[in-house]
Order: sequence, then C-alpha cells, then structure tokens
Amino acid sequence: MTQKRVRKAIIPVAGLGTRVLPGTKVVPKELLNVVDRPILSYVVAEARASGIEHFVFVTGRSKGAIEDYFDHQVELEAQLSAKNKTAILDELLAELPQAGEMSFVRQMQPKGLGHAVWCARDIIGDEPFAVILPDMVMDADVPALKQAIDGYDKVGGNIIVVEPVPVDQTHQYGVVALEAQNGRLNKMTGMVEKPAKGTAPSNLIVSGRYILQPEIFELLATQEKGAGGEIQLTDSMFRLMETQDFHALEYDGVTYDCGDKIGLLRANVALALKRADLGQAAREALSPFFQ
Repeated sequence: MTQKRVRKAIIPVAGLGTRVLPGTKVVPKELLNVVDRPILSYVVAEARASGIEHFVFVTGRSKGAIEDYFDHQVELEAQLSAKNKTAILDELLAELPQAGEMSFVRQMQPKGLGHAVWCARDIIGDEPFAVILPDMVMDADVPALKQAIDGYDKVGGNIIVVEPVPVDQTHQYGVVALEAQNGRLNKMTGMVEKPAKGTAPSNLIVSGRYILQPEIFELLATQEKGAGGEIQLTDSMFRLMETQDFHALEYDGVTYDCGDKIGLLRANVALALKRADLGQAAREALSPFFQ
C-alpha cells in the first residue's frame, strides 16, 4: 500500500516562554525577533520549503498576536505602498498564508506538549503529520523538516530528528537508543529522558522535529500525566513504539534553542553573520567586543 504524504504540521505555541521572561510577558516567545523577523517566521519558512501544505497552530491565552502576524495589516500595507516601499511590502505579503493554509485551535489549559498535539487531532485526521517545536530554529542547507520527510519517504513509520551532543551533556536531554548506527537514518529501539551520567545509549538527542502516525492520537487520549504533571508526547511515543517502527534521523544543520536567552542570542549573531545584506555590518558591529 502506498503510504500517505506528510502534508500537515502541528506547531504548539501555547507555552508561556518562562525561560525568556520578562521579554515574553507581553510578546509571545514565538514572535521574539531573530535579526529582523520573528522566530516563527523561520519555522514556517522551513516547513513550507519542506512541502507542508497546512499548518495547525495550537494556541493559548495571550497568543492572539500570532494569528494577527499571519494576517493583513491594512494600514501598514497601504503606507508602504504609498511610500513605494515595494521590496518590504512584497516580503510581508509573501509570508501571508493562502486561503485555508492555516488553522488555529485553542489549548484551554497548559496540560503539556502531548495534550497540545492531541488538541489538533480533528484537523489532522487519518494522516501522518509533522510536529514542529517553534522555539527551535534549525539552520540547514536542506531544511531540517525536509530531511525528516525524505527519511519518512524511504522507511515510513515515525521519524524523530536528532543531533549529536558531547557525551558529558547527554544527561540534560532526551536520548535515543538505536538498533545499529549506519549513516544518518537508523531504526530506534527506545528513548531515555535525561539519563544518568555515563548511562546514555548514544550521544544523539531528540531535537525539535517529528513525523508521527495518526495512531498516536488514540494513545494521547488515554495518556496519564508524566513528568511535570503534564501529558507528555514522549510517553505516548514510547507506547506507539511497541507496534510501529521509529527511526532517528540525524539531520545535517545547526540548532538554535530560541526559548533560551543565550540560544536566542546565538541565533541572532549567527544568522546575522550569514546574511548577504547584513553580514559585513554585523561583523563590524561585533568586532569591538572581541578585541
């Protein structure tokens, strides 16, 4: 049987962004700037370049600005047009969704990532789907999610994007266990959340992109609370692994955790330096701090 394409992505944006307070007191963390655009702009651009056709944002209270960002701002557009600032106007308009490309559902209570994903079940339906953690900016020549979807097209099942860290840091993350390691795409045998030092089954940590089968919704519906008293996506992934294949895809790129103050700073510096229009000016601006 031909497997279904990955066309839809869930982007959970209901979190409070406590690691980057006080900046997120009035601005959703997903709309904090990296260089000259919100974190979420990079994430959506990555997904579009990976073939995603429909985005499901799982929002919460005080996150209305996210929906507004992906809508027309009539006065601003009129002023830019009147002042003949066509380049920036075209850039703004290009980011707007096509009709029916985006849906917004509300997570009424902060019950965890697993619950947020479950809230999108009726829109996803009976299809494989992507989950994109929006505070992870993943900079890669081939978009990280595209790498994951290419892996899914080869092996089907469920795909977890991973990346290596130094062995002495594995206790800080969720770590995957592999059947064998040969190349970048390998079958998983398990996952360990924050293993004790010296016990990690690999140095590959779970990153911010997943391809999951719709059967996980049935498991999330009955999932008991886990770490932090919340419904954890990883707990249902463990259960789904009993009946379905999971593969880890070690993606080729660099991750910036923009839900962390230093990660956000690193993203701003690194991506500014890469910009053809800003790179030289960024180097000159930063150079006095390293003399």
